[in-house]
Amino acid sequence: MAGGGKGSGKSGKRQGPTRGTGGQGRKALQGKGPTPPASERHWFKDKQRAPGTSSRRAEQPARPVRSARRDDAPEIIGGRNPVVEALRAEIPANALYVTQRIDNDDRVREAIKIAANRGIAMLEVSRERLDRLTEGTVHQGVALQLPPYDYAHPDDLVERAQDAAEVPLIIALDGVTDPRNLGAIARSATAFGAHGILVPSRRSAGVTAGAWKTSAGTLAHLPVARAANLTSTLREYRERGLFVIGLDGEASTDIGDVELATEPLVVVVGSEGKGLSRLVRESCDVVARIPMNATTESLNAGVAAGIALYEVARHRRR
Repeated sequence: MAGGGKGSGKSGKRQGPTRGTGGQGRKALQGKGPTPPASERHWFKDKQRAPGTSSRRAEQPARPVRSARRDDAPEIIGGRNPVVEALRAEIPANALYVTQRIDNDDRVREAIKIAANRGIAMLEVSRERLDRLTEGTVHQGVALQLPPYDYAHPDDLVERAQDAAEVPLIIALDGVTDPRNLGAIARSATAFGAHGILVPSRRSAGVTAGAWKTSAGTLAHLPVARAANLTSTLREYRERGLFVIGLDGEASTDIGDVELATEPLVVVVGSEGKGLSRLVRESCDVVARIPMNATTESLNAGVAAGIALYEVARHRRR
């Protein structure tokens, strides 16, 4: 049989159990303690990310996770300089938070004085609570709470012009996401007689602290309306007799040559990078450009809106 020959060197009999060591090999079998975690082994390369190990990131206190702010939630401004500047600009506010045992300086004293003169509630809170209110941002012991902005309905902008017996002039923003541009456009719109600003409810700048500050207080007198769908709202404006002019650098007509400027008008300003979206461009009666040197590719949305509004106002004065 295979493996049963004389040259195999093995006995054909079945062997029984072998005799033990009598405990003499016990030390060789003794363990070395509990199994170390992976983070303590020599081959573990990324100890900084291992839980429970010391690292610079682990030593820093965890900041609260920022959650998406609802439209009806108040906005919190933190920091001594931002708070004082917001109060100086007369941005609407309903509460000034100051931490307990704060180190007063000129900015803190000025913030408290302005808040007292304007009748803004002043609350003394712990640093831990102010950390939660500001979601972990640097606040220097001072924060200002702004009430949520009360947006108008798109129809309110037309009715505002009708109540004043004026030809409607509305500014619509398409893809403008910087609140500072919204504030700058509000200043130009107020200067040249516009009756309001229309913004989409999604992917667009809203009336935040940055917009209030840039507007230099004009947002207190100029309504901003929100549209669930900008294209549909522009279509409804056209059905009500308004003409829609879109600003686009690739258009063939100059904004100064548009004859519709004296008619009920909506001027649509796109973002600096992408310009007007396709659907909004197709909703315009006229697409016009701002003539400029070829070395300049595009203008800031706030600057472009100011130039277009000036041209509209110039035509209407004639």
